[in-house]
Amino acid sequence: MQTAVKTTEVRDIPLPEIPEDAGLLRVLAAGICGSDVPMYASDKIIPRILGHENVGTIEKIGAVARRRWGLEVGDLVALEEYLPCGHCIDCRSGEYRSCMETDSRSTAGALRYGSTSLEVAPALWGGYSQFQYLHPRSVFHRVPAGVEPRIAAMALPLGNGFQWAYLDGAAGPGQTVVVQGPGQQGLACVIAAKASGASTVICTGLARDERRLEAAKRLGADHIVMVDREPMTEAVERITRGAGVDLVLDVSSGGASDVIGGALRVLKKRGKLLTAAYKRKKLDDFDLDLIIQKQATLRGVRGHSYKSVELALDLMARKTVDLSVMSSHHFGLDEVDHALRLVGGELPESSIHVTVLPWN
Repeated sequence: MQTAVKTTEVRDIPLPEIPEDAGLLRVLAAGICGSDVPMYASDKIIPRILGHENVGTIEKIGAVARRRWGLEVGDLVALEEYLPCGHCIDCRSGEYRSCMETDSRSTAGALRYGSTSLEVAPALWGGYSQFQYLHPRSVFHRVPAGVEPRIAAMALPLGNGFQWAYLDGAAGPGQTVVVQGPGQQGLACVIAAKASGASTVICTGLARDERRLEAAKRLGADHIVMVDREPMTEAVERITRGAGVDLVLDVSSGGASDVIGGALRVLKKRGKLLTAAYKRKKLDDFDLDLIIQKQATLRGVRGHSYKSVELALDLMARKTVDLSVMSSHHFGLDEVDHALRLVGGELPESSIHVTVLPWN
């Protein structure tokens, strides 16, 4: 568990009594999300068990939960991080990711896996643990037969890719798509754009991202661009012969003005720019006139829907993409600090998707 800023320890916690409407998950794999890194550097919710990209088998389940969830002991499931209320307008319209009762960034005391204090009973709210409490409001997905847990732990980031590239961005046949940033979310967008039928996918990054960019090519990118060696706008003009692109997906952590400004410049008329990466600073020299001139769509995107995660799991089941390319590292519970620092770029080694295997 996280006990202080960038500090973890392994601690025994008693397993809770499971009420009739809840359950207990035996965690087999928990992915490390990029959002875990700033949380690990924060002292806002301590102590806590991080980890929200969780896969495991049902260890215990109450009778009410069994009927509601349609699950039995031993079923292998992927768990979403959201614990939506179920009765607000967002929940009732299928947009439960926007429910305020599970939005830990906007609502004090919100319940969310990987973001809830250990002091909230019954404490086991995260995946970097051998067991996790299953709240009555949990959202599950069955993991298809033949998909191993460390791959299934990518269901949420890959679901983000399908959400942003396909469901929100409407990537499709004949289109050209640029993905800015070759981290796990960016590579998920590459996979989803190609699976959606996009004719040309261009993935951009820096020279230091060479390993990730090579992974992008193996996962379906038609072109990769190191923007510190060739400006992105020039590379896209060369690749598209000046035609521009239909969709830009910004999942980079780079400079706000350069990234957003460059994305707008390479768009075709009526093109779309979807940005999913927090910049944590103001945007300088924002060219609103260019959006009007191009009749462009600029939209912020965040999170995934139930459908997008199902699309991710379906792709895993079909095995049309070698997702092991993304699964770069796995660690036991006693190495969680090292794993988080690796994902946060504090170590010289490069990573893509890092998994915690609690029983190793």
